[in-house]
Amino acid sequence: MNRGESQSRWRRGWRRQLKPIALSLAISLGLGGCAGRGPEPPVALDSYYRDEQPALSGDGRLLAFVSGRDGTQSILLYDLQRRRFIDLPNLNRDDAIAESPSLSYSGRYIVYLASDRGRPEIELYDRITRRTQVLSSGYRGWVRHPRISPDGRYIVFQTGRRGQWDIEIIDRGPNIELDRQQ
Repeated sequence: MNRGESQSRWRRGWRRQLKPIALSLAISLGLGGCAGRGPEPPVALDSYYRDEQPALSGDGRLLAFVSGRDGTQSILLYDLQRRRFIDLPNLNRDDAIAESPSLSYSGRYIVYLASDRGRPEIELYDRITRRTQVLSSGYRGWVRHPRISPDGRYIVFQTGRRGQWDIEIIDRGPNIELDRQQ
């Protein structure tokens, strides 16, 4: 076999190997172009601090989480559509540790744990009135993991007042202003 035949044989072999790869690549690109848009890439909030305990609003627009960005453990609220933080006046206090946030449907109500003097309390923050209300005053046992219903009327949580973890529900009553779906 001379040099020309050898090179020709090598090219044919190489083409045979490239055909399946090229076909696979073309199909992948074609299907990717025909298919609908896939899930959006994750949103990174770029922080050197510890961010944890994320909670989404029912409409998926707002993200609440606990962060150590301010040198304390605070609850932050981030608008995923506008890609900016939302101010929460009167929610985070210097003398209390906030944790375990939960959001109503539009994020109007935020339920969370606040610990001052070492005892956690379930608190509700209304973003419209900018007021905080303690919901667990009078509970003897420990409380943890509060979650709010989408309309903001009910709050479920764990309580240890019987010496074991039980689940209880707080009904804020029929006269509250509900967080309704739009």
